[in-house]
Amino acid sequence: MATRGKKAAEKAKALMGKTERIRNIGIIAHIDHGKTTMTDNLLAGSGIISKDLAGEQLFTDFYHLEQERGITIFAANVSMVYDYKGEDHFINLIDTPGHVDFGGDVTRALRAVDGAVVVVDAVEGAMPQTETVLRQAMKEHVKPVLFINKIDRMINELKVDANEMQVRLGKIIDKVNKLIKGMNKEKYEEWKLDAAKGNVAFGSALYNWAVSVQTMQNTGIGFKEVYEYCKQDKMKELAIKCPGYVAILDMVTEHLPNPLEAQKYRVPAIWGGDAKSDIGKSMILSDRKGDVAFMITALSVDPHAGEVATGRLFSGTLEKGKELFVSGRYKTNRIQQVCIFMGDERVEVETVPAGNIAALVGMKDAIIGSTLSTTEMVPFESIKHYSESVVTVAVEAKSTKDLPRLISVLRKFAKEDPMIRIDINEETGEQLVSGMGELHLDIITHRIVEDEKIPIVASPPIVVFRETVEAKAGPVEGKSPNRHNKFYFVVEPLDAEILDKIQSEGIEVGKDKVVMRDKLIAAGMEKLEAKNVIDILEGNLLLDMTKGVQYLRETMELIQEGFKEVILNGPLAKEKCRGIKIKLMDVKLHDDSIHRGPAQVIPAVRTAIFGAILLAKPSFLEPVYELFVSIPQNLLGNVTTEIQGRRGQILDIKTEGDMVSVKAETPVAEMFGFAGDIRSATEGRALWSTEYAGFKPIPQGLFAEKVMEVRKRKGMKLEIPKASDFIS
Repeated sequence: MATRGKKAAEKAKALMGKTERIRNIGIIAHIDHGKTTMTDNLLAGSGIISKDLAGEQLFTDFYHLEQERGITIFAANVSMVYDYKGEDHFINLIDTPGHVDFGGDVTRALRAVDGAVVVVDAVEGAMPQTETVLRQAMKEHVKPVLFINKIDRMINELKVDANEMQVRLGKIIDKVNKLIKGMNKEKYEEWKLDAAKGNVAFGSALYNWAVSVQTMQNTGIGFKEVYEYCKQDKMKELAIKCPGYVAILDMVTEHLPNPLEAQKYRVPAIWGGDAKSDIGKSMILSDRKGDVAFMITALSVDPHAGEVATGRLFSGTLEKGKELFVSGRYKTNRIQQVCIFMGDERVEVETVPAGNIAALVGMKDAIIGSTLSTTEMVPFESIKHYSESVVTVAVEAKSTKDLPRLISVLRKFAKEDPMIRIDINEETGEQLVSGMGELHLDIITHRIVEDEKIPIVASPPIVVFRETVEAKAGPVEGKSPNRHNKFYFVVEPLDAEILDKIQSEGIEVGKDKVVMRDKLIAAGMEKLEAKNVIDILEGNLLLDMTKGVQYLRETMELIQEGFKEVILNGPLAKEKCRGIKIKLMDVKLHDDSIHRGPAQVIPAVRTAIFGAILLAKPSFLEPVYELFVSIPQNLLGNVTTEIQGRRGQILDIKTEGDMVSVKAETPVAEMFGFAGDIRSATEGRALWSTEYAGFKPIPQGLFAEKVMEVRKRKGMKLEIPKASDFIS
């Protein structure tokens, strides 16, 4: 580590214990709005990288692919020391990806921080991804400040005058405020963005300058002067008079909370335990003398140290040799090293007190989202993601000798990134890797070949479908092979609002059934049904509506096993099911337990539910994106043709000046190769982005074709199954 970094590390160690001087912040934005470039400015200001390189070094893009593609793929952690009003402050900063395919990293990073700098491009304004990350921040009770970037482009490209510039900036602030108000009413008055309050800054990350009300008072350089400097292309002069890092880090230190302030309101929002318990009080007070409560927000595998778990310490003190319980694993792991980050280097320290972001070596049983604690405690709420892994590639090792290594590499990736799903097909030796989009999977396959040096063959990307029903059917009878046991099921669509709540709030059948019941009732479910839910899986419910059936309790586990088999491999094409309510209405069981074992119960349950689904107007769901395209007016026709050619629906067209914004909905399956096509259709002048928008029914006219496509790909019989194939 360079001397400059070493000095900063020594200062950081001294400051970690001064909780009121700590700021844990994230930098969030839409892709390409300038987060990583701005982060460089901040690092230069605090002496971690040279000021000459700021703006082009992209310091937090450590991974070589990030530097090649100019995008942030992983959330990067950096800590720095900043002198504000004569006092050193310790700032832990996480630069997060803006691309929709890496949204999982943003969600997790926000759990670790108390404040966020929202970066918005002055030309494009608040975009869909800005809205998504802001919504996530509000859910995690993370306080925002705003940095409006690329002011120079607004002046020089849009040719606005000084007055119009201020009007446009005001509109951007209003839009972001509107989003905050809609997402977190209780905090809105306190968190409202207002240039006069000083919680908004304006500048150009690329040219290293920024201004805010505070800097205007100190330097005398206001909007009028900024306008003139930009017009005359005197950026370097402006950067000397108004360095970007000063305006932004002053704003962060002044307006974003320290852990003592933030944990008072954040802990009750992200932890479901008793606030009056010892650990509850200790976390709310950020008490370093209390028991350890640490939440893992990122995991990486270091070739020398093994698993490195990064996260936020809400209570207690971390030190080498301490044994910590790992939530959900019923075992302890011993801390081998405690570290903080300075740039991309982990610096080992002896202890880290509450309120800090730290990295631990030795937590071999932990996963992302695990709670680590010195005494067993209620774990933190699970981290809810807005997207799903809906695009899949099949990966095979070119040589069978590489197969074991390929499997272990894929498992390592899946551990580091919960949005990667790996399904290993033992029969074909093929690995199915699912991610959030084409780019996400591109990068995974690139890492296998380039970083891990394993030659592979990857299939073209395919999307996953979901099977569902549109009507009610049953009771349908399922008989066990020995004909001694009978099960009667009714199948019907699950109300869309209830499904949405189950997924957005992560409702599950936990130890406390009352909590689940109350959440389902609040989502609109009838009380009797809510209290009889016995399983929730992949957005489907299993309800026990039977009364007084003998031996049912000891058979229930097998019934749930049958339910699980159906949900994970639906009857149409062995795709997962979604949005189905399955009710067990009656059961007739043999007296002798020998005659109602797994080989009898599971097939009976499976065939009955399969039959009921096929009688209930089965349909296929496909994942869709919301697509946003911004283009000059004369190119509108080319863009609508491109969208409609991909089964897209235009939802809205807005005109602002000579630019047009198009909002559309397109199937993910039709979006492969869109980047190249839209570039040639608009001569590279389109700004576009996608936002995952869930699953929607496939048009009826395409239903049979899509089911057959999937069946063919999976080597299944080429005919659509009928209920009579399963039930008599």
